[in-house]
Formats: sequence, structure tokens, C-alpha cells
Amino acid sequence: MFDLDNWQEIFATIKKNKLRTFLTSLGVGWGIFMLVIMLGAGNGLKNGVMSDFKGSATNSFFMWTQQTTKPYKGMKPGRNYEFNNSDVIAISQLRELAIVSPQNQLGGYRGNNNAIRGLKTGRFEVGGVYPNIAEIQEIKIAQGRFLNENDIREKRKVCVIGSRVKEVLFRPDENPIGDYIEISGVYFKVIGLTTPMGSGGDARQQAQRIQVPFSTFQNAFNFGDIVGWFAIAANKNIPASEAEKKVKALVKERHKVAPDDDLAVGSWNMEKQFNKINGLFKGISWLIWFVGIGTLIAGVIGISNIMLIIVKERTKEIGVKRALGATPSSVVGQIILESVFLTLMAGYFGLVIGIGFLEGINKMLGEDVPMFKNPTVDLNVALVSLTVLVISGALAGLIPARRAVAVLPVEALRAE
Repeated sequence: MFDLDNWQEIFATIKKNKLRTFLTSLGVGWGIFMLVIMLGAGNGLKNGVMSDFKGSATNSFFMWTQQTTKPYKGMKPGRNYEFNNSDVIAISQLRELAIVSPQNQLGGYRGNNNAIRGLKTGRFEVGGVYPNIAEIQEIKIAQGRFLNENDIREKRKVCVIGSRVKEVLFRPDENPIGDYIEISGVYFKVIGLTTPMGSGGDARQQAQRIQVPFSTFQNAFNFGDIVGWFAIAANKNIPASEAEKKVKALVKERHKVAPDDDLAVGSWNMEKQFNKINGLFKGISWLIWFVGIGTLIAGVIGISNIMLIIVKERTKEIGVKRALGATPSSVVGQIILESVFLTLMAGYFGLVIGIGFLEGINKMLGEDVPMFKNPTVDLNVALVSLTVLVISGALAGLIPARRAVAVLPVEALRAE
């Protein structure tokens, strides 16, 4: 490998056939370039989609009531029912659950309500929450603090506002902490300011949310003991789907809902959605590798064919080497080295150009496209790709090399 004469021959051959070498190497370079671009694009899409799960417990689920669809114990289908505070206690006793967080919202799911401060007004989501919601959906506090158990127990009229709420109701230089905002005729003291986690629709929703203690919400807005929905997280070793079944069975029994009425209790399972997305991107990754490796193989076959031509052109030269005492292994090594060198150099340039292209796309897009983030390729993937290239180059030169040593020195010397 470190024989100077071998390298001189390799460079002499490349210099002699520049166009042929370039076109042959282009296939391999293009193959690795496309592999890098496809992997980077796949990662960018995955990072963008997964950012919506950022800060959320993936073993959690959300549950709410819906109309019954089946008769049960003398009651007709189409009946409405509500969760209540006693459900919170009953559900919390299930051993499969780590966190049970009841929720309420003015105007229902994603309903907007007016919040007033002085002469400024804005429409925002107003929700009653427990402090433990921060263990299911990560909440980033920019100023002040989040709700605590004392706020719940003492039914304090305090609130935590999102960054968009501050923008609308306060001047940029104003500190919202300690000030008051009015919601449906009730004044709440601002104790905390949140900033969104991640990006996309969920982040925008977080930014315009006002959160008050759950007990205060029920009392201030005449909700009685009604619970709108639950955010629930399962214990570490318990699948969220299993915990969800247990909770649904319990609430159906408590509210006289038919056990097989699957539409009477609505739910959204974070674990199921996370696993679906993960499975989708694993499939995409396998497809990318399949297509990319196929493209590389096509390029490597091109190098193998060119090496066969080179061997044929240098038959007499090989015969002289053999006649002067060159061993078959040295001839094979020479040809394989040349094949590996061409493959590796073409692949290296394709890799560098591909990574540079992705970096340019990343800087150009920035944070403007939340569904496509950081389209980069892992260093390990780059190293694996180069390893594949070296092996492919060796295999590409193996057939021409075996053909070269199969020719007898006498016959090689007679070749024209």
C-alpha cells in the first residue's frame, strides 16, 4: 500500500485518462451525494415532526367524555355525562398511573375568551390546571413561578400567562409579574410568564394560554365539580395503552356506560402517536439506505467495468511484472488499491459536497420552517458510508485483479 512505485502508476493512469476517470468517479460521487442528501432530508423532517413531542411525556394520554352510543342499564344511547372531582380521586388510586391531572377550559377545547387589562383586550385560552401538568407537558418559566399546591388548596386568584398574552396586554418594557388581568369579571394576579417549548401549532397554543388553579377555576367560573378532561401519565414500566384501558373501564363503570361502548370516552394516546411516527421514520430511513446503497452499487459497478478495461490495456505491462518476479498477490493488491483509491476519493468529495449542501439549506431555512429542522447527517453515518465505499472499492477491483493474475506471463507478453 505504501509502495511509491504503485502510487506513481496509479496517478499516471489517472492523468492519462482524465475524462474517463472523472466520468467513472462521478457515479460513485453522485451516489454518496444523494445518500447524504436523502438522509439529511429525512432527519430534517423527523426533527421537525418530533419537535411537537418535545417537552411532553410520551407515556401519557388525554381523556374526555363523549355521548354514549349504546343503551345500558335502562338508559338510552345519546346520553351526555361529565367527569367530576370524585373521578379524580378514584382514578388516582389506580396503581398503573404516575400522574393524574384534571383540566378545565372556558369555552371548551381550544375555546377563546376575552382577557382585559386597562384599555387592552385579547382573546386567549383560559384553563384551570393542577401543578402536576408540568410533569406531563414541560412548561418553561421565563419570569416568576408556576402554580403550586397552595394555590390549589387556598383557591388563590392567580394566573400564569403565555408570552403572546404579555405581548398583547403589556408594553414591551412592562413587567407583568404582580399585575392583574380580568377574565369574565374576575381579577387574577399574574405570578408567572411562560415561553413556548418546541415549535409549530402547540407552541403557538402555549404562547396564548392563561392558566389558573383548577380549584379557583371551578369556583370563579361556576363549574361546580365538573372536570373537562384528564391528562394522565402511566408509570415507567406500564404501557400507556394498558393504563388507558384501565382508566376507561373505571370511568365507564362509575358513569353507567356500557363496557363495550368505545365511543363514549374520547382519548388521545401520546405513546401510540409517538410509536407511529417513530415507526414511519424508521421505514423512511431503511428506504433511503436501500435507494442510496443501490445508487452506490451502480457507481461501483461502473468502476469495476473501467478497471476491467484498464487491466486489458495493461496486460502486457502486467506480463512484464510477472516475468520479472512480481507475485500474484502484489498484482492483485495494485489493482485493488487503485480501485479503492478511485472509489474513496469520489465518495469523499460526494460526502463533503452533500454535507456542505445540507449546511447551506439549514442556514437558509433557519427557524422559518418548523416542520423541517436541522437536516444534518450524523458523523457515524458518514464514517459508515466511507467504510462501505472502501469495501465496495475492494470488491470492485477484485474481479479485474483475479482476471489479471489468471493470464500467464508468456501470453501477457504476446498481447498487443
